[in-house]
Amino acid sequence: MQFEIKLGDKKIILEKKNFAVQANGEIIVRLGDTTVLVTTTIGKETEGDFLPLIVDYEERFYAAGKIFGSRFVRREGRPTESAILTARLIDRAIRPLFPEDFTREVQIVITVLSWDGKNDSDVPALIGSMATLLLSGVPLNGCLGAVRIAKLGEEISLNPEYSEREKSNFQVVASGVKDKDGQILINMLDGEGEVEEDVVLELIENTKESISEIIDSLLKNIKNNFNFSDDSMENLNDLDVQEFNEEFKNNFQKRFLEILFSGEENKDRGVKINELSEEFQLKFSEDRRIFALKYFNKKAKEIFKQKVLNDGMRVDGRKFDEIRKLDVSVNCLPKTHGSGFFSRGLTKVLSILTLGAPGDELLLEGMEVVGKKRFLHHYNFPPYSVGEVRPLRGPGRREIGHGALAEKALMPVIPTSEVFPYTIRVVSEIVSSNGSTSMASVCASSLALFDGGVPIRQAVAGISIGLISEESNEPISQRNFRILTDIQGPEDHFGDMDLKVAGTKEKMTAVQLDTKIIGLSREMLKQGFEAAKSARMKILDEMEKVIASPRETVSPFAPKISLLKINPEKIGDVIGSKGKTINEIIDQTGVSIDIEEDGTVFITAETEEAIKKASEWIKNITKEAKVGEIFNGKIKKILDFGIFVEIFPGQDALLHISKIPPDKKPLYKHFDVGDLLLVKVINIDSEGKISLDMINKKT
Repeated sequence: MQFEIKLGDKKIILEKKNFAVQANGEIIVRLGDTTVLVTTTIGKETEGDFLPLIVDYEERFYAAGKIFGSRFVRREGRPTESAILTARLIDRAIRPLFPEDFTREVQIVITVLSWDGKNDSDVPALIGSMATLLLSGVPLNGCLGAVRIAKLGEEISLNPEYSEREKSNFQVVASGVKDKDGQILINMLDGEGEVEEDVVLELIENTKESISEIIDSLLKNIKNNFNFSDDSMENLNDLDVQEFNEEFKNNFQKRFLEILFSGEENKDRGVKINELSEEFQLKFSEDRRIFALKYFNKKAKEIFKQKVLNDGMRVDGRKFDEIRKLDVSVNCLPKTHGSGFFSRGLTKVLSILTLGAPGDELLLEGMEVVGKKRFLHHYNFPPYSVGEVRPLRGPGRREIGHGALAEKALMPVIPTSEVFPYTIRVVSEIVSSNGSTSMASVCASSLALFDGGVPIRQAVAGISIGLISEESNEPISQRNFRILTDIQGPEDHFGDMDLKVAGTKEKMTAVQLDTKIIGLSREMLKQGFEAAKSARMKILDEMEKVIASPRETVSPFAPKISLLKINPEKIGDVIGSKGKTINEIIDQTGVSIDIEEDGTVFITAETEEAIKKASEWIKNITKEAKVGEIFNGKIKKILDFGIFVEIFPGQDALLHISKIPPDKKPLYKHFDVGDLLLVKVINIDSEGKISLDMINKKT
């Protein structure tokens, strides 16, 4: 089986080669010469009310013709940040397609077999994941298509190559499904750049035709070869739930509503709901408890939606467009280079800025990216932030994903290295969590950057927007819905959408959308963007009251950096044989030195005095003599044909014997190494060799 999908002037080729014959579904997808193998494997039934879906995206160095790793372990290690973000993107898109009662293990493994350096493998991997799910016969609520689109000035590019993406104003990966009326509903977004909201909406609209073509092609060409079914899996809707109904209505519904709509935000609401759910399950025999859990969650979501849609209620009594109480401060810690605290209700984030030398940049070594990264945002989510006890581990996929989203949001306003040569690292500590900590991290990080004197162009803020839509057999576009600004825990858990939007007062800089329903209509998205923009303006106003612009100078605790420009041909002179010269400068002055290929030299130190000393040293080494200049030079060597004179540190010139008076010969009788001579530059040849003339007698 082989078929292709045309997208503008490009095509995606899908082919079933029967490589992974023991998986439930496998396919090879190609865009250009970028090729991925995608497999889906179905495992055993699990206990619980969640979908045990695992998506693994495996980069292979051979795909790019590279051999990486340490000298002793020449193989791939743990997934790169890029691989984790791609796996999360695919997971977020396909998860809403599974029926609520499906609890079998599902693992999708994407292996990048070939990478052409032009085309990203993430969109082919997402389309391939959908194809293998269809091949596996897993029961699904629909078929998905996906495309990346970029705004290039006034032009729009579908599935742009890397070179186009680097020049784009905004780029977004969008995935969607078809509603009952044939309309494309968007169910996942992941975008970054800097444009107005209406431009992003226009881009999303321009993806729908391609998404529709992808869906039609997949459904036309792929048959459920494995015809997967599970006779042992009971569906809650088919069970006799009369006893669940009576027990819940008589003994639990009122208590649930009292807990859920208990007024002001509180940390115990979620704990009490979980305790109530456990109590409900214990009312039934052990073999019925898993279904009791599913029933409780389904009923809780149903009641929650009714209260929002019919009674206009939110769990904490806020209006639909109301933000929780804000608390903003800066300069929170005594010795850090900058800090910001941002609180939105029980969601509280402390972000800390650290400035480092250019040499502190992160070195990137992956299948797609090899280079350096000078702006880093890291996100930590300790268990105490949600009142839990669990072992502390390294950052998981969630932490990496949230940290990267905040980094994308801030990246458009970060100054260039020419303007601000520091390496910039911001760490966001989530000290309390109750909804949208990633967007709170954007706000706190923006404050920390201002506090640390980083000259970012504008402050950036973010907000999370929720959606509550009615349960109905009508098409999504015809259903009643409500947009909720600044969702907290229960509204996220029982709601249908998490739309995260970040930006400045002028433009959007990042967007990420996850859905729990099949997808969103254009009107839902439009209202979500409008609510996000309105909330963002209010948050930025509050931040501006505390600090309106970056401080004029960096923290006194931050290192000092000086920038020099030297002739690139002199770089070798500064470094010296086997690094002897540069190491001597570092040892004698206590600075760190970073040299770029274009001759830019960054000198970093704790004191201005150390920088000045190192700067003068390098200036002397790289100083270039001019014809006619006079120097009081020091004799370095005396040879039969003349004298080598050091006219400035590291620069020797020849005083030929023909330029020395006859009465000063033989030379070794009249001159000594270390003596000073007043000399004049009379010639500099094409190789940079300097000739001197003697002005007067030995001094």
